[in-house]
Amino acid sequence: MAESSLASSIGQKCFLVGLTGGISTGKTTVSNKFRQLGCPVIDADKLARDVVEPGKPAWCKIRENWCKIRENFGEDFFHDDGTLNRAKLGAAIFSDGEKRQLLNSFTHPEIYKKMLWLLLKYFVLGYSFVVLDTPLLFESGKMVPYMTYTVVVSCSERQQMQRLMARNNLSRPDADSRICSQMALSEKCKRATYIVDNSGAVEMTETQVVELHKKLHRSRAHWRIRTMLVMALLSTFFFVNYIYKQLYSGK
Repeated sequence: MAESSLASSIGQKCFLVGLTGGISTGKTTVSNKFRQLGCPVIDADKLARDVVEPGKPAWCKIRENWCKIRENFGEDFFHDDGTLNRAKLGAAIFSDGEKRQLLNSFTHPEIYKKMLWLLLKYFVLGYSFVVLDTPLLFESGKMVPYMTYTVVVSCSERQQMQRLMARNNLSRPDADSRICSQMALSEKCKRATYIVDNSGAVEMTETQVVELHKKLHRSRAHWRIRTMLVMALLSTFFFVNYIYKQLYSGK
């Protein structure tokens, strides 16, 4: 409960920009441009990979619940070196919502925990806004209330299909299955605050990101909450120091 309240406060005041889109619409191009412009980007996919590394909490949870995993997924979902076979798991959960939900129950709590600590870090360092790069922002819905703005990277359905088939070496039915496992891109665009059109040249996409970055950077609302936080910390420090002196001054 406390973590949710803290995330909400930081997201609304810091502020937090949700970046999403459909699979193979070009979200990576946009997030990379934000990074080049000096904006911190939290990559949810990278966090998802990190938490299932050997010895990490989510990896341990999956190991502890191996009987349940094996019963639902089958055998051989770990490599010989102990790392998770993400390709095999990915293929299994794309077409099965129950399996996806089971796996998420082990990984998502750890992902959100790491995400919150990164938000706190960037908040303290004084960044005016942070981009949260997550492909399933609207599908999961959990982080949407904490977003000040949302950005959707879009392209045509034909381009999306062609890019996914080429990138992952998939057949059309397999690519279509992966696209259909996500919310329709048209629906995401309806829910977005801003849309970045990635149907043209990369230079056109990057120009849109530069303009969007300027627009987001004009906000100075985050300084108000930082001032309040610093004042609260200073007040707490002086109060604790006063109590300490009263208790141990011998009076």
